[in-house]
Amino acid sequence: MVEQKNGFQSVANIVMILLTLCCLFPFALLVMSSLTDENTLIREGYSLLPAKFSVESYAYLFRNSTKILTAYGITVLVTLVGTVSGLLMTIMMAYPLSRHDLIGRNQLAFFVFFTMLFNGGLVPTYIMYTRYINVKNSLWALIIPSLMVNAFYVIMMRTYFNTNIPDAVVEAARIDGAGEFRILFTIVIPMSLPMVATMALLIGLSYWNDWKNGLYYIQDKTLYSIQVLLNDMLRDVQALRSGVDSAAAAEIAANMPSVGIKMAIAVVGVLPIMVIYPFFQKYFVKGITIGAVKG
Repeated sequence: MVEQKNGFQSVANIVMILLTLCCLFPFALLVMSSLTDENTLIREGYSLLPAKFSVESYAYLFRNSTKILTAYGITVLVTLVGTVSGLLMTIMMAYPLSRHDLIGRNQLAFFVFFTMLFNGGLVPTYIMYTRYINVKNSLWALIIPSLMVNAFYVIMMRTYFNTNIPDAVVEAARIDGAGEFRILFTIVIPMSLPMVATMALLIGLSYWNDWKNGLYYIQDKTLYSIQVLLNDMLRDVQALRSGVDSAAAAEIAANMPSVGIKMAIAVVGVLPIMVIYPFFQKYFVKGITIGAVKG
C-alpha cells in the first residue's frame, strides 16, 4: 500500500512539473523574443535560444523614459485607489445580501445577477459617464467605469459569507451590542481574509490590465496609464510602418523592431504583476478553493 501511494505521488509530481513547465514556457518564450534581434526574429521565428540578442525593442520603449515612469505612476495610483474602493464596495454590497433577515434580499440579488447578463451597450454607457457623471479626461475615468463593482465578485463574496461566516457569530455580536458596521469590520472581514485577498488580487488585475477606459475616455496623453501608453506606442509603430511616404521614413520603419516591440510591450505590462503575485498566491488559492468547494 505504501509503495502504491509513493508511486502515485511520484506520478503526480511528474504531472505537476510538466504542467508547470507548460505554464512557464510561453512566458519564457515571450521574454526571449523581446530580447531577440528583429531580423533574426523574422528570419528564424521565436526561440528560447536566439541566434542574436538585441535590446532595441526596450530601447525604443524607454527612449522617453519620463512617459513610461509617469504612466507607471498613474497605473499604480489607479490600481491602488480602484482596488481599495472596489473591494470596499464589493464587500459592503455582498454582506447585506448574505444576511437572511434583509428585506428584499432576493430581489436585490436578482438585480445584481441581471447586470451579468445584460448591459446598456457602449454608446449609452459612454454618454452616461461623459455627459452625466463627467469623468472624461480625469483619473476617475480610469477608476469608475465598469470596474469598481463587478456583479460576479459580489456573488462570490456573498457566497463566501453565506458558507463560512456562522450566523451564531453574528447573532452573538448583536446580542453584545455591536452594530452592523462593527460586525462587518471587526468580525466578518477578519474571518474572510482569504476571500478578501482573492478579491483584491482579481480587482487589482482588472485595473492594471485595463486599457479600454483610457481608450474611450482619455484624450490627454499625460493621463495615460501604462497599458494605454503601450497600446498607443504600438499603434504609432504600425502606422509608421504602413504609412511611409519618403526614403528616410522608409529606412527608419525598416529598422524599427516592430515584432520585438509587441513582445517587449507585453513584458513591460505583465512584469509587475508577476512580481506581486507570489505574495498573494496562498490567499488566492485558499479563497478560490473554499469558494469552489462550498459555493
